[in-house]
Amino acid sequence: MRFSDLTTLGVGGEISDLVEAQTNADAVSAALDARNRGVPILVVGGGSNLLASDDEFDGRVIALRTRGIDTSRDDDTVRVRVAAGEDWDEFVAWTVDNGLAGLEALSGIPGRAGAAPIQNIGAYGQEVADVVRGVDILDLVTGELRYLERRELQFAYRDSIFKQGLDAIVLSVEFDLQDARATRLSRPVAFAQLASALDVELGNQVALEVAREAVLSLRKSKGMVLDSHDPDTRSAGSFFVNPVVTEGFARTLPADAPRFFLGDDAGDRILEIGADVPPLAGPSMVKLSAAWLIEHAGIPRGFSLPGSRAGVSTKHTLALTNRGGATAEEIAALARYVRSMVQSQFGVLLQPEPVLIGVDL
Repeated sequence: MRFSDLTTLGVGGEISDLVEAQTNADAVSAALDARNRGVPILVVGGGSNLLASDDEFDGRVIALRTRGIDTSRDDDTVRVRVAAGEDWDEFVAWTVDNGLAGLEALSGIPGRAGAAPIQNIGAYGQEVADVVRGVDILDLVTGELRYLERRELQFAYRDSIFKQGLDAIVLSVEFDLQDARATRLSRPVAFAQLASALDVELGNQVALEVAREAVLSLRKSKGMVLDSHDPDTRSAGSFFVNPVVTEGFARTLPADAPRFFLGDDAGDRILEIGADVPPLAGPSMVKLSAAWLIEHAGIPRGFSLPGSRAGVSTKHTLALTNRGGATAEEIAALARYVRSMVQSQFGVLLQPEPVLIGVDL
């Protein structure tokens, strides 16, 4: 088995030690065995956020294939626990079919449920962090099974405690979703592009099914829904994270560069005469559009390096694609070129979103 067989990019070298875990017990046993022998461990779900090198992996790969969805009710909230190995989009479809609101804008994202809190996946105004209650994990340092509550997960933009150094395997994820079985309405639409596609105002609600279909349509138009007949979907989705910079730095960019302010405006502060002046808040942070930066650094859709089988998607500059027979190094070389062009033009160093295994940018 090769990583090219397990990843949506379709690149990567041999895997000599592969365990397909059908149950949590399988995953725990395989992981603890490798840990006790000092063997490196890599957990793979849908392989949609992974770029592995062309070399053979020196360690154990655990492919999570666990299944199961359980529910319980708490007033207007339905608590849902989903196994880490469940297909993410199939799970989102299940929530919509069952009249549960909170994940519909995350339709069409490839991968497995266990990766969702690790990446804090988000799209079209929703984030996993908005509705996660907690996760069941195997702590690979202590060997203990633990439950982490939402407050312990240290969620931030495309970030969590797992990306900050916690060495653990997510076994299941627990969500608190809104019971919308009576109304069949989505959460309020919170993203302008989605509102435009739905022809509604921001903050309006629509039928859950309508919201899901609109999101799928938008993602398909960008090559962001897996399709075996569309080579633009042979990618890891968005290869770069939208950078977050200070408002001051954002002002140095061209006026037409998209920017999205993060957090609430502190507003005016009124002090009584003679009162101590409290410290000023930190700098306001702004999220930029990585796609805009790439395009305006001179890299168009469909771009590729001479002789390379890797290319920028013809639909969206954030996706780097395998056009057929590409190697991991060809993908990495294209990523390095894109990063260098954006840094040279705008002074912004784009950060990769996929997990890199044996690959340097």
